[in-house]
Amino acid sequence: MARELTLDETFERLETAIGKLEQEDISLEESFQIYKEGMKLIQSCNEKIDKVEKEVLKLNENDKLEQF
Repeated sequence: MARELTLDETFERLETAIGKLEQEDISLEESFQIYKEGMKLIQSCNEKIDKVEKEVLKLNENDKLEQF
């Protein structure tokens, strides 16, 4: 089973995909494949960010950290 990419790794893959899409000699088919992969990576980033936001801790009145 493959491990899940970190947010930083996902961003790096997105940057690589963008670089490939900026190449002049890329075919339409390859562009579309890279685009689809990029959209999946963006979805993964959004899910990771949403998860982190939900796990953000807040201080309660007793100065204890608790999840909300």
